[in-house]
Amino acid sequence: MINPFETIDARLSNIENLLLDLKHLPKETNEQHKTDELLTVQDAATFLRLSVPTVYGLISKGDLPVMKRSKRCYFSKIELINYLKEGRKKTNAEIDAEAQNFVTRKTK
Repeated sequence: MINPFETIDARLSNIENLLLDLKHLPKETNEQHKTDELLTVQDAATFLRLSVPTVYGLISKGDLPVMKRSKRCYFSKIELINYLKEGRKKTNAEIDAEAQNFVTRKTK
């Protein structure tokens, strides 16, 4: 008769080995997934969670990176992501670290 604990132990070892294999697989980098996608105004509005008139307003102010071709506007998804990242507010810890680095450089 087969001991059920040995079966459980063998299965757990199998699961552990599979998890370790998954852990050591090379992760896909963001560069592989950065195939640039062109978006229309409606797509960009959906992506940015803004209304279409707001997107047109940002275009006219020159705030959004846009490409125009034959009276149509196109947006690079990567450029829109970078646009969003530029608006990132720094944490107090980041501001303190920058101030400390600035003071340290000035005193040297």
